[in-house]
Amino acid sequence: MLELIDRFGYFGIGGIVLVESFGVPAPGETAIIAGSAYAGSGHLSIVAVAITAFCAAVIGDSIGYWIGRRGGRPLAQRFGRYVRLTPERFDRVEGFMSRQGPKIVVVARFVEGLRQFNGIVAGITGMPFHKFLGWNALGAALWVGAWSTGGYFAGDHIEEISKGISKYLVVAAGAAVLLVIAYVWWRRRRKKRLTAA
Repeated sequence: MLELIDRFGYFGIGGIVLVESFGVPAPGETAIIAGSAYAGSGHLSIVAVAITAFCAAVIGDSIGYWIGRRGGRPLAQRFGRYVRLTPERFDRVEGFMSRQGPKIVVVARFVEGLRQFNGIVAGITGMPFHKFLGWNALGAALWVGAWSTGGYFAGDHIEEISKGISKYLVVAAGAAVLLVIAYVWWRRRRKKRLTAA
């Protein structure tokens, strides 16, 4: 990633974030962090990195939105398997988007998997484009702001930080799985109580 950004600079960051935002599995947040770390060590401008990533994220999600709006469910079902979007997963994401709408557009930026299909699903479910665009811009600003700030302050220490994070990645993943299991158990128990009442 650092080599790619060293070679292509802002175009490398923008390109990766853009394609990730309309459904191609690509390391968008890693590109932002790497570009911001380069800025922190004096090789790029942090303002230009953040603006590039923000514009690429908004444009990419908007392309995804129009893909979903024009191609719809048949397109997602036909090509979804290539990016691990099974019909069952798509149904869950679509139902969730229909119920939660704008909140999901913002939060999806921070969730791997949702981030890539956020715009496509919003287009398929028929969310008005102006509404999607506003919430999408807010989500992109928060997402780019968080990762670019972290990467910038990491600066020259990015490799040491990355090694430290990888040590605790398994523990963090295990904790996340336990939290999800606990949440599902709590929801089912609550549903049973409500059904019984």
